[in-house]
Order: sequence, then structure tokens, then C-alpha cells
Amino acid sequence: MFDVGELVVFGSDGVCQVESIGALDMAGVSKDKIYYTLIPLGKTGNGRIYAPVDGKRVTIRRVISLEEANELIDEIKNIDKLSILDEKKREETYKQVIHNCDLRDVVRLIKEILARKEMRETIGKKLTAIDERYFGMAENCLYSELSLPLKMEKSQIREYIASKCEK
Repeated sequence: MFDVGELVVFGSDGVCQVESIGALDMAGVSKDKIYYTLIPLGKTGNGRIYAPVDGKRVTIRRVISLEEANELIDEIKNIDKLSILDEKKREETYKQVIHNCDLRDVVRLIKEILARKEMRETIGKKLTAIDERYFGMAENCLYSELSLPLKMEKSQIREYIASKCEK
């Protein structure tokens, strides 16, 4: 169980802060069920997410530590790209990676889309809209989470990773 004020990663919504924990005072919602009230970080508006404490459908986990962030960045060069054998399941695979919140798989997804982009450019084609959309989601997922333990702006993370991978 998470604590009020704690930062967590909630599915494709990314990094959120736990605002409260308890039953919801809403019509049609059981008073016996306990929910996290989450505030997504980096999104404007008054949006709240209500996630059952015992929920299994969406991954919810703690934000990685500084040590874990540095380990991940050190491993990036050795992480293979995502392997998609069935083109018809490409978007489904992308969606599953984003939904699962595993940063190593997110890196694999980014590498897969970058390889596709390079391959398509050699034959004079642009990246597909699906690839572009999931590439943006994957980068946002990775950079927004890494920015917290590294205490950097999200916009600086790509360059930071590139400089670390060159060494």
C-alpha cells in the first residue's frame, strides 16, 4: 500500500501523487471499497484518478530510486529493441508496453521505433502515425519518471542519457 503524498507510476497516466486513500463519496460507488485518489503530475487541469487499492487491471508502482535510474541508464546500450513478429499486433504490443510501466520495456519500445524510423527513411517513407504517437508516449513515460530521482527537468533527460551512453 502507498502513503498519502507518495509519488507512484500509474499505467499510461505516468507519475502521480497520492492525494488521499479511502472510500469515495460518489453515487454508484461502493462505500466498502478503498481507493487511491491520484493527481497526475505534469498535466494541467483538476484531473483526478480514482484507483482501487486492490486493483489488478492497471499497474501501479513506486517511482524508481536514484540508484535504479542510474542502473537503467547504464544498461540502455545493452538493452535490445522490442521484437514484433506480427505486424498486425504492433499497436497492441506498443499499448501493452506503455500500460505495464516497465522502464526497460519502454526503452526497448523506443529503440524499436527508432530502428523502424531509420529503416523507413532509407526507403523514402515517414514514420507511421501509430509509431509517432507511441514514441512520444514512451519518451514521456521514461523521461518524466527519470526526471524525479535525477532532479532534472524532463526536457534535459534525453541529452543526459545520450551523454551517458557515449561514455
